[in-house]
Amino acid sequence: MKQVDGGKLLARLGDAMRDVRGRITPDAPMDRVTWFHAGGLAELMFQPHDVDDLAVFLKALPEEIPITVVGVGSNLLVRDGGISGVVLRLSAKGFGDVELAGENRIRAGAICPDKNLAAMALDHGIGGFAFYYGIPGSIGGAIRMNAGANGTETKDRLVAVEALDRKGDRVTLSNADLHYTYRHSAAPVGVIFTHGIFEGYADDKAKIRTEMDAVRHHRETVQPVKEKTGGSTFQNPEGHSAWKLIDEAGCRGLQVGGAQMSPLHCNFMINIGHATGYDLENLGETVRHRVYEKSGILLEWEIKRLGMFMPGYEVKEFKPE
Repeated sequence: MKQVDGGKLLARLGDAMRDVRGRITPDAPMDRVTWFHAGGLAELMFQPHDVDDLAVFLKALPEEIPITVVGVGSNLLVRDGGISGVVLRLSAKGFGDVELAGENRIRAGAICPDKNLAAMALDHGIGGFAFYYGIPGSIGGAIRMNAGANGTETKDRLVAVEALDRKGDRVTLSNADLHYTYRHSAAPVGVIFTHGIFEGYADDKAKIRTEMDAVRHHRETVQPVKEKTGGSTFQNPEGHSAWKLIDEAGCRGLQVGGAQMSPLHCNFMINIGHATGYDLENLGETVRHRVYEKSGILLEWEIKRLGMFMPGYEVKEFKPE
C-alpha cells in the first residue's frame, strides 16, 4: 500500500509546469536512488535540466508543496511510506561540472562526486582536497552537512555557495553565512545549493597523490565499500569514536531483519538482503539504546532519514528517560 499519489499531484500542477524542460516522474521509487536500495516512493521526482530550468520550476511550484533535495543518495535512509511533495534530484549533466575558478580555486556543481573534486585538484596541483577522495557523496551534500575526514572538513575549503531560494531567485552565501559546526550547517531554510567554490593551496602532485592513495587504501580495507550501505551511521561524540562505543555495546554484526551493523566497520549499517527502511531505522535506534545503556552516551544520527512510516511500522526514536 503506497502512501503517496504522484499522479494526483501532477494533475494538480497542470499547466504550471508547461515551461519546465526537466523530467517529472510521479511515484518515483526511492530504492533506486539510495545506496541502501530501500525505501518508499517519491510523490513527484523532478530532475532539472540546468540551473535556469530549476529556477523556472521553483517559480511555478506553489509554496505549500514541500521540496526534498537529494544528491547521489549515499547517506540517505528513506522510510517505507515514501516522501510527500517533490523530491528534487539534480542531474549530472546540469549540476555535475567541475572547473578551475581562479588560482587554487575550484567551482563544482552540487551533484559532482566529492572524489571528482579531489581528482581535479590533483590534476592542477592544488592541495587540501585529498580528504574528499574517501567521502562517498556529492558536493551539495558535503556543503550541507560539513562533510569531513582525516582532520579536514568542508568548512576549511569552502569559499562560497551559489544557490536558488524557494522562489527561484539566485543567491550567494559565504562560508560565514553557513555557521558551520561539526557535521552541520545553518543554511537558510528552502535554499537549494547549485554550485560551490573552494580554495586550496599550491602543492606537489606526487605528495597529493600519496595522500589520496592513503585515503583510498584506508577506505577499501576498513569500510564495507562493496556493500549496500549509507556510510557512517552516527556522528562521533566529542572525545569518542562512534564505532568503538558501538563495538563495546556488543552491536558489531547486530542484525534486524535484512539490516546489519557491519562486522567490518560497526558504524556502517548495511542491507544484507532485502532490508526495508523500517529494518534499517529500527536497527539504528536499537544501537542507540544499547550504546546509551552501556556508556551513557547518546549517539546522534549522521545518516539523513526522510519520509513517512508505513502504518504499523513506525520506529520510535530512543530518548533517555
